[in-house]
Amino acid sequence: MYDRSISDRTKQFAVRIVKACSFIDEQSGASRTLAKQLLRSGTSIGANVREAQSAQSDRDFLHKLEIALKEARETQYWLEILIEAEVVSSKKFSLLLQEANEIGKILVVSTQKIKKKIADKKTKNQH
Repeated sequence: MYDRSISDRTKQFAVRIVKACSFIDEQSGASRTLAKQLLRSGTSIGANVREAQSAQSDRDFLHKLEIALKEARETQYWLEILIEAEVVSSKKFSLLLQEANEIGKILVVSTQKIKKKIADKKTKNQH
């Protein structure tokens, strides 16, 4: 039902997030709190994509992907905060932010396709 590459890609992204948070966690204060937020949202993307693969319906599939999209946007936010607050090096974390943005774009397209599929089914069933 769904392209496995996004599942693999979000899993690899989660691994990178875990490593990044381990690096940030060595610092103190607000950095640790931000790292926990980033860890939660950054690893949740792939978990929701994986859950979507076992969806019971198109609507359930859409719901899981929309959650993954929300988590991707939250992850982008935390990465931007960490970079702009100079907690982390922009040079080191810009590729991570770029990947979060690309995953978000993929999820937007995917959710749009599923919404169209659901709408088309609804229209077909009304005739």
